[in-house]
Amino acid sequence: MFTIKHSEGSSRARLGELTTAHGTVATPAFVAVATRASVKGLAPADLEEIGVQIVIANTYHLHLRPGEGTIAALGGLHRFSGWERPTMTDSGGFQVFSLGAGKVHGVGKVASIFPGEDTPANPSNYKQGRSLVELTEEGAHFRSIIDGSERFFSPEGVIEIERKLGADIALVLDECTSPLHDYRYTKAAMERTHRWAERSLSAFKGLQGDPGLPNPDQRLFGIVQGGAYEDLRVESARVIGEMGFDGLAIGGSLGRSKADMHRVLDWTIPLLPEGKPRHLLGIGEIEDIFAAVRRGIDTFDCAAPTRIARNGTVFVKGERRHRINLRNAKFRTDPRPIDETCDCFTCRNHSRAYLRHLARAGELSFYRLATIHNLRFLTQLMAEIRAAIAADSLDQLEAAWSRGRGPRL
Repeated sequence: MFTIKHSEGSSRARLGELTTAHGTVATPAFVAVATRASVKGLAPADLEEIGVQIVIANTYHLHLRPGEGTIAALGGLHRFSGWERPTMTDSGGFQVFSLGAGKVHGVGKVASIFPGEDTPANPSNYKQGRSLVELTEEGAHFRSIIDGSERFFSPEGVIEIERKLGADIALVLDECTSPLHDYRYTKAAMERTHRWAERSLSAFKGLQGDPGLPNPDQRLFGIVQGGAYEDLRVESARVIGEMGFDGLAIGGSLGRSKADMHRVLDWTIPLLPEGKPRHLLGIGEIEDIFAAVRRGIDTFDCAAPTRIARNGTVFVKGERRHRINLRNAKFRTDPRPIDETCDCFTCRNHSRAYLRHLARAGELSFYRLATIHNLRFLTQLMAEIRAAIAADSLDQLEAAWSRGRGPRL
């Protein structure tokens, strides 16, 4: 399933191939988020032209609508969506968190998206709400955001749903913790995640060989938890790493800062099996990509690049944080493409001035054009990173990006 082609000389970065029933992914790779079996605003043909290799859909949302039974009856996710290339499904564990502890604490997976080391630990500093989830040892009880109906996710039930969806890679149900959870709660959640992982693996094996499955070659990834606590991350990496999963994902709270995230990866990755793929859940800023890759991450997903595109923000190499907001007045008469080094459809055909007009006018075509650019920008970056790993020159590439200069493939 996973082959390491080359290990970079100055870091833990590695060049690999992730083989699935629907194609091979050259790693490191960015996984585009297709929550409801679609990347917002784009068709499968757009993704292929952009160079996207793999997408990740969400079990929670697809269970609610249209339902795994419908998708299975239509041949599984690949035939249902028209995307016939590699696909992952998240378990819905993050949605359980966001509707539960995330609402209570008023935070996301990383408190306010890396607010800094001095962020107060008191939950009252954040906008809070009421939990819509009841967690038990058996699983998660919640109400549908579509019609208010009562639903229940157990580790075994999620595996059954994901088997019917038929993605190439499925992730187990886990309990994602908040950056504001204390050590005691984080430890209890981690241990529950381990028990759920064992149940998930057993259920997954029990369904192997079922002729009614849309993808009998599906693989299962375990998820490492433990928050930003070193001993818990070490324990979880060892426990999950020894369970026999096809690959490993790193999830849960990564702390209050990017320094925290780096420490979590440094504690975790060296303890994971060398020959299995490693996925980082929910991280995808440009600087985070370099940090994750050099620590040994093979794939990662993040909704931010497509979400910010719809809000007018597009990637441009050399700008602050490598981004600009096309809604700004200064682009009203700007005849240049978004990024003069980008070969995407948007940059080949449209000016910043035209795109700003579309954004300000509320034209739906802007969503598509901006999303095409942001995803192509990332696929180009990942191609550069793979080439740099092969040439043992990742340090030089990262330095060039930090200076706002460097090659573009």
